[in-house]
Amino acid sequence: MAATILVVEDEPAIQELVACNLELAGHRTLRADSAEQALKMVHEQLPDLIVLDWMLPGINGVELARRLRSDKRTQAVPVIMLTARADERDKLAGLETGADDYITKPFSPRELNARVKAVLRRRSPQTTDDVVEVAGLRLDPASHRVSGGDESLQLGPTEFRLLHFFMTHAERVFTRVQLLDQVWGDHVFVEERTVDVHIRRLRKALTPTGHDRLIQTVRSSGYRFSAG
Repeated sequence: MAATILVVEDEPAIQELVACNLELAGHRTLRADSAEQALKMVHEQLPDLIVLDWMLPGINGVELARRLRSDKRTQAVPVIMLTARADERDKLAGLETGADDYITKPFSPRELNARVKAVLRRRSPQTTDDVVEVAGLRLDPASHRVSGGDESLQLGPTEFRLLHFFMTHAERVFTRVQLLDQVWGDHVFVEERTVDVHIRRLRKALTPTGHDRLIQTVRSSGYRFSAG
């Protein structure tokens, strides 16, 4: 599944190179040429990942990374730092701000895409096209197919996204608010009970193969996907 990636780079040629290669890899990109513009864009829409240049005009990339990490809303967004600084101390400084990875210029498009894929797999597995299988339930994001054993299961688009998120975050309890943020988006204003409606639809879709049991209601907390 395509990820939404914010590219924060003030050099137009490099911004174009990074964004175009990410788009060729199937991702959706947002572009900013300053930290101030990036903060406005993040306020409007939370991206799945940020590719952030170290040397920005005004607020630099390191300070922006610190601000993102200190804000509860943005602290979990993965950040890849992009910089011409190759010194090990600079690399450590970037990582200590909370960056998930560090790419030194010049870089190849292949390296960039490999790093992005690795960070997304680690931090936002629901945004990748990796096939997920739990207790005989198999979900393929690329073909948008779900099966239990040898039986194909039919899910609506929202139920598919909900199941993908659950399967890539098994054994964790999520509140309705957290599920709304992760599956619907943090700027989509819908009732919390909407989650309950889609949970019921998802369970019904999984009932033919008995996998509805994997979606557990945790009293006073929310929902958990568990094979245990």
